[in-house]
Amino acid sequence: MSFRLNRRVFLAGGISLLADAAARADQAPAFRFDPIGGGEPIELARWRGHPVLVVNTASQCSFKAQLGDLQQFHEEWGPRGLRVLAVPSDDFGKEFDTAAETRAYCETVWGMTVPMSEPVLLLGEAAHPFYRWLRQTRGFVPNWNFNKVLLDGAGQVVTTWGAPVKPGSEEMKRIIAPLLPA
Repeated sequence: MSFRLNRRVFLAGGISLLADAAARADQAPAFRFDPIGGGEPIELARWRGHPVLVVNTASQCSFKAQLGDLQQFHEEWGPRGLRVLAVPSDDFGKEFDTAAETRAYCETVWGMTVPMSEPVLLLGEAAHPFYRWLRQTRGFVPNWNFNKVLLDGAGQVVTTWGAPVKPGSEEMKRIIAPLLPA
């Protein structure tokens, strides 16, 4: 009799531990980016409940026209609930020397109003915590500029895209549309 009781307690405890682990897995870490030019930090946790598109950008890259695509996508889908973050980086040698130059270029040439972070590192142990998390949990490491990461409303990775996939492409829209808040 005591064996059955202990077994039930054990099973109930195990189920509880599994439920707790599943709940924790649904909650992504709260990442923070410093905004380009200063101001209040960009905290991805504040965007929970919305899909978030994070794009590592570079102003002097051959894919730089995607800055305009990113801005247009932000204008069209932002009101529907999509959050967009541009994350400049010079890991591949295609960004300006200073954050001020990057910001001026993006605003002047592309009319960017998309939230942008200060330039960050994407690669190695000194990478921004978001990119270290992507590497550790998904095995995803940007291999060039304009790699895209889509997070769901809980902050979990839905999918990633490489540089050739343009922001606002039909493929992106098809995957993002069901994630938008009702």
